[in-house]
Amino acid sequence: MQPKEHDSASPPLLETVNLSCLRGDRLLFEDLAVQVTAGEVVQIHGPNGSGKTTLLRILCGLQPPAGGYVRWRGRDVPPGAPEIRADVQYVGHAGGAKLDLTPRENLDVAMALGARSTGTTAGAALARLGVGRIRDVPLRTLSAGQRQRVALARLLTCGAALWVLDEPFTALDTSGVAIVDAMLREHTEAGGAAMLTSHHPVTLSGVTPRLVRIDTKT
Repeated sequence: MQPKEHDSASPPLLETVNLSCLRGDRLLFEDLAVQVTAGEVVQIHGPNGSGKTTLLRILCGLQPPAGGYVRWRGRDVPPGAPEIRADVQYVGHAGGAKLDLTPRENLDVAMALGARSTGTTAGAALARLGVGRIRDVPLRTLSAGQRQRVALARLLTCGAALWVLDEPFTALDTSGVAIVDAMLREHTEAGGAAMLTSHHPVTLSGVTPRLVRIDTKT
């Protein structure tokens, strides 16, 4: 399979216009322009403290920017707009899961709160991620890699067009990385897109990530 090429004629799912961000009194980035189009994977790259995680949170509507704005499918949208909540799925460092609940209970809650569903059950999603046999034990008893697999299983149930993933390969072993690789390939082939951060080069079968670099401000 040939790697997908970025189609400049396609309207972007999401884009930023003159986006800037402050952490306290420190400027992390300014005038940032990022686009992600259906069928592609965009990797946000930059040193520690450059604002990669903050950027992803802004794009998902979890915090406002210091300046600029976000467009979704060509429309200006405020942070937390229904369009973003319905069509963007965020998996961050914390995993967004309750440690006292089981993997299946965590996915059931996420599916109940979600705006859209793929029709995939919690059990099927967990089985795909290789954690089906431990779906009914408390999440706190699982390893970091197993918890990461549970968090990523949400992607299979949510029905979002854009996956926003903060270090999705953290704590995963070789088999886990291969599963996520296949999920990203299938998602983009179906017309979805993904934006992710990673401290390491990302090599995916069938999809060549487009790099966007954030430089640290002084």
